[in-house]
Amino acid sequence: MQDMNHTSAPDAPVNPPPSQLRRELRNWTRDLAIALGLAIVVMIFLYQPVKVEGNSMNPLLSDQERIFINKFVYHFEPIDRGDVVVFWYPLDRSKSFIKRVVALPGETIQIRAGDVYIDAQKLPDQYVPPGYLDGSNYGPLKVPPDQYFVMGDHRDSSNDSRVFGPVPRSLIYGKAVFAYWPVDHIGSLAPSSSTVNAASK
Repeated sequence: MQDMNHTSAPDAPVNPPPSQLRRELRNWTRDLAIALGLAIVVMIFLYQPVKVEGNSMNPLLSDQERIFINKFVYHFEPIDRGDVVVFWYPLDRSKSFIKRVVALPGETIQIRAGDVYIDAQKLPDQYVPPGYLDGSNYGPLKVPPDQYFVMGDHRDSSNDSRVFGPVPRSLIYGKAVFAYWPVDHIGSLAPSSSTVNAASK
């Protein structure tokens, strides 16, 4: 009796023609170029890499640390107390500074023995460790409309609004949002941080 059960050799793999390979390669290259182009657009128009110079924002930011700032966020939301902002230095607009917003337009700020008071209420400075405070006195000063009083977190090592006065809104061009270098500092800078050198002096 003839055995009717049998197997056949598998079909040999069919290689796509060279024209199909070239078409797929073109499509892949196009998609990659589009993705890179979109990433570049986002980086140029929304985010900007910034190198911190100086130590006035310690312990949040250190000298030579690299961060991203969002250049578009303040078109949609207000500047808030606690935001870490990058702005053109009012006394030399070729330089950028990075500081924390402490007092808002219309508020009265006073510093007594290093303690900050906003409209006569003591500000809980959770961003400033005790070792970074100073014993300075300042004010009282009412912040003008559309201006912001900014200070470094390292209070005894900061050139800030106590020296050059409140910063006009028009000079603030970004919010620090993310630290990316060094790697042990990677993370969000949100309150609970060609390349611009943002002085932190």
